[in-house]
Amino acid sequence: MNNKWKQIVAISAIAGISWLLVQNPYTQLYLAQLTDDSVATMKQEDDILLQIKDSAKKYEVAPQDARIDSVWKTVPAYNGLKVNIDDSYKAMKKAGEFDEDKLVLEQVPATVHLKDLDPAPIYRAHPEKPVVSFLINVAWGNEYLQDMLGVLKKNNVKATFFLEGNWTKKNPELAKMIRDGGHEIGNHSYSHPNMQNISAQATREELRKTNEVIEAVTGSKMKWFAPPSGSYRDETVQIADSLGMETVMWSVDTIDWQKPSPEVLQQRVLSKVHPGAFILMHPTESTAKSLEALIIEIKKKDLDVVTVSEAVDEKRLTP
Repeated sequence: MNNKWKQIVAISAIAGISWLLVQNPYTQLYLAQLTDDSVATMKQEDDILLQIKDSAKKYEVAPQDARIDSVWKTVPAYNGLKVNIDDSYKAMKKAGEFDEDKLVLEQVPATVHLKDLDPAPIYRAHPEKPVVSFLINVAWGNEYLQDMLGVLKKNNVKATFFLEGNWTKKNPELAKMIRDGGHEIGNHSYSHPNMQNISAQATREELRKTNEVIEAVTGSKMKWFAPPSGSYRDETVQIADSLGMETVMWSVDTIDWQKPSPEVLQQRVLSKVHPGAFILMHPTESTAKSLEALIIEIKKKDLDVVTVSEAVDEKRLTP
């Protein structure tokens, strides 16, 4: 038998065996099982993908650009959200089932930011952001300051302290204590003048001297300016901007300088607090005695207490 016939015989034998295997009922059952398993797996994966796409709709939020409002002046931007379909699917595929906790959310950035706007005061964070900030102006009240720092530390809360330059020069250890507590520090002028009435040159000097003193004492570079008594004019805001600072106002006032009872102060704040609120306070006895209760009650409203920088950050807080 030559090689050609040998090849023909071998091929015929293989074909015959293959035919017998295919016709074998056990083989057919096995192949059918494979097909069923494959179809079931594909269906399961399709179901997961469909559920991800369906759930994505309720998480999708459009970003909101920073803008100048006729009432609230500067309104910070706030990122949108979307679900990353592919990454969410990969996260759930291994377990073989849909799990909403494994949805992968991505931030969608705004296109207009604070830096793109003309200088204007900031009265609050974005009204959809579930945060508030304590703005603590310090030009006096040393006897209550350490108690307030202790309460903030106990409750793991960071505030933004606006320090007067002259006060900082006289109380460097207290200023360092604020810094060491991890709090944010801002500029509150040097000598607490009425900023609406002083010249541009005097305004610039007030802010410049305060920046120099605070930075020398604490090492902190100033990003925020809070005008004494909330008094300013457009030129004040522009000068602060030229020195690298945004001007900060408030949307909720403790009016603690009137020495209200802690109960009155708490009711005053809690009746007006809102998402994005900037809450103005000073180191007074009323505030020192109210601070912990305020923190507890604000948190019960599902609002976090954060610094001004954290409050105006564009990152959207996710569930």
